[in-house]
Amino acid sequence: MQVKHLLLIAILGLTAACSSKKEVVDENLSETELYQQAQADLDNHSFTSATAKLKALDSRYPFGRYADQAQLELIYANYKNSEPEAAKSAAERFIRLHPQHPNVDYAYYLKGLTSFDQDRGLLARFLPLDMTKRDPGAARDSYNEFAQLTSRYPNSRYAPDAKQRMIYLRNLLAAYEIHVADYYLTRQAYVAAANRGRYVVENFQETPSVGDGLAVMVESYQRLGLDELAATSLETLKLNYPDHPQLVDGQFVPQQKEADNRSWLTKATLGLVGTSAPLPPGETRANQELTKQFQDDKDAIPHELLPADQGGTADEPAKPIDDSPKKKRGFFSYLTFGLFD
Repeated sequence: MQVKHLLLIAILGLTAACSSKKEVVDENLSETELYQQAQADLDNHSFTSATAKLKALDSRYPFGRYADQAQLELIYANYKNSEPEAAKSAAERFIRLHPQHPNVDYAYYLKGLTSFDQDRGLLARFLPLDMTKRDPGAARDSYNEFAQLTSRYPNSRYAPDAKQRMIYLRNLLAAYEIHVADYYLTRQAYVAAANRGRYVVENFQETPSVGDGLAVMVESYQRLGLDELAATSLETLKLNYPDHPQLVDGQFVPQQKEADNRSWLTKATLGLVGTSAPLPPGETRANQELTKQFQDDKDAIPHELLPADQGGTADEPAKPIDDSPKKKRGFFSYLTFGLFD
């Protein structure tokens, strides 16, 4: 990034900090004068001043002729003033107070638009940030809010733009899931990676990331040894996305190399030292370690403490251990001191 961009960001930050002084609105202004001055501030892009006047208008004349319009324009002023939380709060308040208002669709639209731009702040305009790798919380909120608008008001003038933004947001959310799946592949968390890939395939149809989701499933299932699931996913990938980058001459090329979990000694000696035999069915490394530890502790007991029948020199033989389950005593047995057991 160029130095001038950094300087511009610093200047804008200082300007915003210096302009944060609260504006005092004249108490003698009438309702019409307040509204007219707020309109003039909006036209001049003085959104901080417009916000103060619109708030004063709403609080001083809650049932006036400009009350509803002032509440709507307060949403817009907060949005343009880069105050997303205040804008969404004002939109929610308008929707709650005026659910049947003819312009309530505008409140839904601005609410979704605020969430849409919430991640695209000042830094995103100057830095080459990949939005698909950032937290998708605001993008998911924006998609849901635009979905409310298009479902409740399909004939709204704002519905076409909302639908186009929803397409972009679906693609972004799907690409984010693929980034997470790729991370799981690098960490050898193949079950989690397969679940993420399947989630993209099932919930983000008609997005460019569906092919990547299938590829993640193929690679994860191959690593897990689930050959049947891997073959099914691979056939689906070949059928629907024959030009996918991980298909080379009809053969699947894994994105990540197979992990080598051998120790450094095994690698240095080319497997001559440190290579462990495969575990038998039902056996685990933890069980083997526990058995070995028990045997080592047993071998460490001095011979003079072991009885003769166990290779020791002690006089008395070891008493047999009674492994039979103990019978629980009932209340009557305790009451009669065991006489009737």
